[in-house]
Amino acid sequence: MSVDTMNEKVHQLRELRRMQDELAAEIEAITDELKGHMDANNMDTLLGLDWRITWKPVTSSRVDTTALKKELPDIAARFMKQTTARRFVLA
Repeated sequence: MSVDTMNEKVHQLRELRRMQDELAAEIEAITDELKGHMDANNMDTLLGLDWRITWKPVTSSRVDTTALKKELPDIAARFMKQTTARRFVLA
C-alpha cells in the first residue's frame, strides 16, 4: 500500500470515527428521551406498530475479583486466566 493510499485510508477512518461519535451521541439522546417518557409515565414497556421497547430492572451476579484477590489471593490466582490481544490505536 502506498503512502498516499495509507494517508487516504487514515483520513477516511478518522472521518468515519467522528461520524460514529456523532451517531452515538444522537442514539444516546433519543434513548434518554424515551427512558424519560417511560419514567414519567411509570412504564416498563412501550409498544408500537412494528416495535417494542422494554426498560426493566435486570439483576445479575458477578464475582467481585477485587475482594476475592484481597480475601483469598491463592484461590483467586488459581482461577486467573491470562489473555493476549493486539490493540489497534490511531493517534
